[in-house]
Amino acid sequence: MGRPDLVADAHLAEYDDHLQHMIKRNYQDWGDMFSGRAWRVVRFGEPQNAAKLQEMSWAEPSSGQILIRVRTAGAGFPDLMMTGGRFPLLGAPPFGLGEEAAGEVVAVPPDSRFSVGDQVMGITGFLEGWGGYADYAYVREHSAILIPEGMTDEQAGGFPIGFRTAYAGLVERAPVQAGQTLLILGAAGSSGATALQLGKALGAMVIAVAGSREKAEFCARFGADHVLNHRTDDLTARIAEITGGRGVDLIYDPVGGDTATTVVKSLARNGRIAVVGLASGAPVALNPMDMMLRNYSAVGVLAIPHADPEAEAAVWSRLADLVEKGAITTPVGQVYGFDEVPRMIAEQSAPRPGKSVVRVLDSSS
Repeated sequence: MGRPDLVADAHLAEYDDHLQHMIKRNYQDWGDMFSGRAWRVVRFGEPQNAAKLQEMSWAEPSSGQILIRVRTAGAGFPDLMMTGGRFPLLGAPPFGLGEEAAGEVVAVPPDSRFSVGDQVMGITGFLEGWGGYADYAYVREHSAILIPEGMTDEQAGGFPIGFRTAYAGLVERAPVQAGQTLLILGAAGSSGATALQLGKALGAMVIAVAGSREKAEFCARFGADHVLNHRTDDLTARIAEITGGRGVDLIYDPVGGDTATTVVKSLARNGRIAVVGLASGAPVALNPMDMMLRNYSAVGVLAIPHADPEAEAAVWSRLADLVEKGAITTPVGQVYGFDEVPRMIAEQSAPRPGKSVVRVLDSSS
């Protein structure tokens, strides 16, 4: 039989090793540092070459941020611009990908209104290089809300950017009034489909413009009053027919290019075009003389948070209220696996109808 003191020392050493392992694991998962995977742009180019999956660490969030364990993240055309070096708000690589995400709060600063364990969705710290296609993500505190009851993970992950941009365009920058006519380009896309729903919720008559029968049917399902196919319809003639020759009050344009230039001809006097993006590859071409003679205006739309946190919180509160009333919902399209991010980005040049979403955390985990 061994000496009792040596046996005790052996048990103590074994316990100490176990304790150190537990401390290390808890430190990584729940302490000052969180470790995991993240898709990042390491060089500009085609998505398969530009985006790489890397091991990363996330420190405790600073004031104005919360840290979440990501379950889903919304995708869109800006991802393709980022990998190609054409996104104007980001500099040179490396930086993270994914503008929006949903998941469980795992860390908060002392002054946060959120708590560990809260289920939230919001806009990530992508402008600071931290994206949502990752195991963990920093989320702007004042651009985040609790996930409304009944919303799926996919709906939550794809909600923030599209609806915050639509709100900026249709409420803040170019307010649409009940009874006015709103024409939406790219209406089956991740940006257009949210504007379609918000426009209807605000009482506008919505003319949706899309590029295929499948996309036209998608727009009709989400409430468009009229749907036009820019590949087969004479847009000018059809808009005149729908509006009795008056024209439209507001164009919501995330597309640009020739289609946008064409529909500008159908703006009513004192009408407006909200310039939201350039999915076609080029912004809408505007003629200042034409703007003057027909008395219409153009406004740029970028969903920058309000400087006043309470004002920004009120925006998100109103959007959440519309969700709970069933007036708006994330138009989820294709859902990709976490390992499919490069392929997902490449397909944003010609996406299927609806909002593309990346599932980061498997639902069985």
